[in-house]
Amino acid sequence: MPVTRLNHAVLYVRELERSLAFYRDLLGFETLTELPNAAFLRAPGSTNDHDLGLFAIGSAAGSSEAGRSRVGLYHLAWEVDTLAELARFEEKLKAHGALVGASDHGTTKALYAHDPDGLEFEMSWLVPADRVADAQLPEGSFVLPLDLRREIERYGAETRGGVGISDVFAP
Repeated sequence: MPVTRLNHAVLYVRELERSLAFYRDLLGFETLTELPNAAFLRAPGSTNDHDLGLFAIGSAAGSSEAGRSRVGLYHLAWEVDTLAELARFEEKLKAHGALVGASDHGTTKALYAHDPDGLEFEMSWLVPADRVADAQLPEGSFVLPLDLRREIERYGAETRGGVGISDVFAP
């Protein structure tokens, strides 16, 4: 039986309340259960039991060395439905000093940000299946800087992303 999707992620954080505020107030996650040193959250519109678990390990915890001197998870990626939503997140992330990058991967338009503990995450919009052929990057390119305004003009602010995409890339 093949794996079909990621069900949830669990993060170790320094301060539970600070991380809860970030994921709740900035990204819109709903707190489902809060314990003394842990919380379980659900993404907006999700029907999942929980999408994110946070476990507090204390303010003295060191930063993650993953990708610098140790192996480990690079980032998590959450998908948004429209480019208008991606633009809304871009403004919120900028306002909070959390935005660290924006990339055009052709079929994926992505923002990269850090949470309060410096853990990286991605907010992405996937080009709909019927437009994938038009979304290819120039030969030899893997990633380009994201021009979100141009992509909104190209695809429309309210175009639902990712529609039918699983079928395009299915074996």
